[in-house]
Amino acid sequence: MRTIIASLAATAALAVGLQAQRPLKVLISVDMEGITGVVTADQLGPTGFEYGRFREVMTSEAMAAVEAAKESGATEIVVVDAHGNGLNLLIEKFPADVRIVRSWPRPLMMMQGIDSSFTAAVFVGYHASTTNPQGVRAHTISSANLAAVELNGVAVPEAGINAAIAGYFGVPVVAISGDDAAVAEAQQLIGPMEGAVVKRAISFHAANTLTPEAGRALIKEKVKAGLARRASMKPYVVRSPVRLDITFKSYTPAEIVAYLPGVQRVNAHTIRFTGRDILEVSRFIEFLNTYQAGMTP
Repeated sequence: MRTIIASLAATAALAVGLQAQRPLKVLISVDMEGITGVVTADQLGPTGFEYGRFREVMTSEAMAAVEAAKESGATEIVVVDAHGNGLNLLIEKFPADVRIVRSWPRPLMMMQGIDSSFTAAVFVGYHASTTNPQGVRAHTISSANLAAVELNGVAVPEAGINAAIAGYFGVPVVAISGDDAAVAEAQQLIGPMEGAVVKRAISFHAANTLTPEAGRALIKEKVKAGLARRASMKPYVVRSPVRLDITFKSYTPAEIVAYLPGVQRVNAHTIRFTGRDILEVSRFIEFLNTYQAGMTP
């Protein structure tokens, strides 16, 4: 009996040792609407009078996640600038060994850079979906143009689409930051990841928010906790083929997009596209969101 117990203990120790030796690669996808203190367009784009200040806050919250990953033993970190023009993060603020994805278009959108060699994904500054009645700046992909996005009949936030892309590669999402609506929505859909609630939504353009210093500390704490629990978190996998339903706020886009082969117009405002997998769906969404007839190099 003692021999059997000793053998089992040795096997368990070996498994723990192998996990410790395995490279810890982390992808950090950073949006802006869910950053501490962000409530209106004044913080979200180059024409906003507070944009410069909140680029700093966004960068510092991404750095909090980077620091947490490094302190957890990360061997490689990719940070994805996933808001607006994709040129928001102040890249000179990051350590030399961090890689940063900038600008568009990207086949994997807010998850560009992910592959099966990664161990975990982290979402920083995320917001609730366009179908959620709560949440600061709640929208999915385009607040101006889209009223709903569904995968296999389930309405999803950007966190759901991005978690599905990570899940295709077998990578779990271990932590998310944003307002209370965004965090709750993601946890209910994707699973029990760690959630850093940096503000509580009052309305679409108002929140009760932490200070940036408190937001950074909470994000760092939750990312470290998520990475510590990574072995118990399962990837969010959307069954293939993947049926994408997109509802436009206006009539004409649905009419015109349905001219494309393989696209069905479900009703006056909704089109349907079925992709072989979530990667094909991602490319289709990026096409819809980016293409303009007058595009130049």
